[in-house]
Amino acid sequence: MMTRTVLVTGSSRGLGATIVKTLAQQGFQVVINYYKSKDSAEKLVSEIGEENAIAIQADVTNRKEVDNLIKKATEYFGQIDVVVNNALVDFKFDPNKQKTFTELTWDDYQKQLDGTLKAAFNVIQSVLPQFMERKNGSIIGIGTNLYQNPVVPYHEYTTAKAGLIGFTRNIASELGVYGIKANVVSGGLLKTTDASAVTTPEVFDLIAQSTPLKKVTTPQDVANMVAYLSSENANGITGQNFTIDGGLTMN
Repeated sequence: MMTRTVLVTGSSRGLGATIVKTLAQQGFQVVINYYKSKDSAEKLVSEIGEENAIAIQADVTNRKEVDNLIKKATEYFGQIDVVVNNALVDFKFDPNKQKTFTELTWDDYQKQLDGTLKAAFNVIQSVLPQFMERKNGSIIGIGTNLYQNPVVPYHEYTTAKAGLIGFTRNIASELGVYGIKANVVSGGLLKTTDASAVTTPEVFDLIAQSTPLKKVTTPQDVANMVAYLSSENANGITGQNFTIDGGLTMN
């Protein structure tokens, strides 16, 4: 069985770094994409080993940079088998500083739409020729359970992630004929990533008490599902949104 190569955008730290480490532990080769955190990305490569990991800088909202990212990664490992659209553009889960709807501008929304949808659009279109040629490939988007249950109304972030589900299902519908799968993994509020470091203990406690498993979702919980969907075990799954939140929301 050939080793699969997975590109994870925004993976030098936070959830992305946990995903990359989990994939590497399970025998995948990983492409660590970063925007500014070069040191963190290179540290991850040294932990995993250069034979199984490479760090490549790219702003995923810039198509030219994404094309270069895909080209470099493909040259290094021979091909890319899975892309995980994980990058989060400039957002903090801070319930005390989140703007109310009346305070928000369309630019706030546009930033998150670009960070979620435009970035995914760029990465998928860029990698698609090799997926279609091989009649195989997997696309994984990172969503959120907040679109079902906005415990805190993070309007612009949640709206963009909700759009990701519709975007992904259309991709799955059209590209299934080429053996290409597309799914979303939607975590609960994660304890703890860089983005959720400013979340108040009260919010985490509220979520834990409201959840059947009485615990807050961890980055590892989400990474485990991403690793499963990246594997051949998930070859029959497409167009789905998997919610990993201890049962806080039930589908």
